Amino acid sequence: MRPFAFIAPVTAALALASAVSAQPSAVVVTVSPDFAKTAEELGQRDVQQQIDDLTATVTRVLTQRDALDGARIELTITDLKPNRPTMQQLSDKPGLDAMRSISIGGAAIEGTVTTAAGGTQPVKYDYYSTNLADVRGYSTWQDARTAYDRLARNLAEGRYVKR
Repeated sequence: MRPFAFIAPVTAALALASAVSAQPSAVVVTVSPDFAKTAEELGQRDVQQQIDDLTATVTRVLTQRDALDGARIELTITDLKPNRPTMQQLSDKPGLDAMRSISIGGAAIEGTVTTAAGGTQPVKYDYYSTNLADVRGYSTWQDARTAYDRLARNLAEGRYVKR
């Protein structure tokens, strides 16, 4: 029992140190100027939440997969469509139903990856449901989150442009 008591803290410290060292140096997410006009219709709170979700998703996936260590990732949301009305849309158009109004959602993202070695690669990815039957889940931003997750996995695998 004593050897395990010594090894467990050392193993945990090493795992934490390797997780901390295998992170991108920065993930910066912004909104394109063209999309900023539409963002007002969606509501600034919801758009900021999506910026935060994209940042967190990309950081988490790259850290888990030990990918792009030390890279600077700059992403720009160029389009964002909710699956259900946002709070701003519900207040602007009272006829919308928060639960029964559904639509094809998704996101489009562009940007660059600057590796630790200094090389720069363009990033371009989008994902949208193809029809209402494909809309799964009950979240306002379900398809946007799917886009973020798929983009993050593509970045971890070295695929920066969706083909």
